[in-house]
Amino acid sequence: MANKNQFELHDSRLGTVDEKGHRVYLFPEEVKGFWRTRREIFYWFLIFFYLILPWIYIQGEQMILLNIPAREFSFFTYKFYAHNAPILIFVILGFLFFIGFITSILGRVWCGWACPQTVFITSIFLKLEALIEGKPRQRKKLNDSPWNKEKIIKKSLKWIVFTIVSLHISHTFLGYFVGTHHLVSVSFQNPAENFTLFSIMLFLTALFLLDFGWFREQFCIIACPYGRMQSVIMDDNSMAILYDEKRGEPRRQPGMKPNEHGDCINCYACVKACPTGIDIRRGVQLECIACTNCIDACDDIMVKTKRPKGLIRYDTQSNMEGKGRHIFSFRNIAYLIVLIGLLIGFIFSVSMSQGITTTVLRGPGTPFRVQSDTKTLNHFQIVLEQSGDIKTHNVKFAIEGVDKENYEIKMQRNPFEFTTTHKRQNVFIVFDNSILEKGSRKFTFIITDLDTNKVIKKEAVLVGPTK
Repeated sequence: MANKNQFELHDSRLGTVDEKGHRVYLFPEEVKGFWRTRREIFYWFLIFFYLILPWIYIQGEQMILLNIPAREFSFFTYKFYAHNAPILIFVILGFLFFIGFITSILGRVWCGWACPQTVFITSIFLKLEALIEGKPRQRKKLNDSPWNKEKIIKKSLKWIVFTIVSLHISHTFLGYFVGTHHLVSVSFQNPAENFTLFSIMLFLTALFLLDFGWFREQFCIIACPYGRMQSVIMDDNSMAILYDEKRGEPRRQPGMKPNEHGDCINCYACVKACPTGIDIRRGVQLECIACTNCIDACDDIMVKTKRPKGLIRYDTQSNMEGKGRHIFSFRNIAYLIVLIGLLIGFIFSVSMSQGITTTVLRGPGTPFRVQSDTKTLNHFQIVLEQSGDIKTHNVKFAIEGVDKENYEIKMQRNPFEFTTTHKRQNVFIVFDNSILEKGSRKFTFIITDLDTNKVIKKEAVLVGPTK
């Protein structure tokens, strides 16, 4: 049986699929209002932050740089290395539990206000699509029409513009990992000279292009795990976008008099404005990304029909049922306690890394080089860093665990001056093969700060031929 209204769907059917399970492309109506204005301002702040941040340098260092090959991570003048894994774990877990804490109080505010999927699609891709193809109804008409000259031109132009935008987004994303200055320099080189980086750029561009330009709401509905976690994180005291059934029901039906129905006039403005095609009047749903479009669309109708705003609003299920709202439930407090614990752990880990800290890394390339029948060379990189007040330190390297006559340290200077926040010192050790046991020998680097007499010991391993 056909539905009375195309927006009146069976409870078990999504608005993004037809009766045969084929995808229904959505063209959400544009809305204006209190929440949309504030979201757009916040969206553009996030976009500006994303695009500008990797170009900010402090003391010659990129503010945020995640240099995975070098195992070096820079955050606002502070550097983390592979040995700082506990600090990075605190950061990652802190972010996850912060999202959980915020969700337990404010619901899916991440999806509606900060998720890159929502931000880029709403602020850039939908705006460009409207500029080229027109308003939602015009876009739907164009999409349903047979291929003709107008459709080919508009669709081609749209995807060309989408590709340019996706290229910019992907290059900025790479800038966080390879460095913006390096990225600019390789952009003017032959792609074959940086084939791996070029391939990653093409993959990211294609990913952003298909996701933001075509897949869109399907990612939120099908692929995103966050929507499926909300039922675990949220409870009746969590904020959500809710429809006030007491005010709205019964909805207006044809032939009803004004005093026979609630405030909901069944105009479907909330459904038409939804980017995931749901009817918010069915209650909290996995597909809802809390974008507030339905609130502004409904408030606009309420103003026109001279009814109070807030038929659809931010509220809690508990408050809707007249039980009031309890902000700090057991769930909220549990998330908060974990967050505080992670913060304390992070501060403690950072404080323990103050002053001169060192990391011993094996040099790039082969693990050892045979110098002669009896001699082998190992290459190490000693990473030194200092935080707080940057001072000049005279540093000397030595090793213990191997007899002096069986090895030689080769460096440009030893001792040497350490005057920056970060220094990667190359150290070469030439040793007699006789000290090896089954191709290896443990030893200890002795790193001495001659100005403070502070001694740092780091274990390492010499490797060489097994015979």
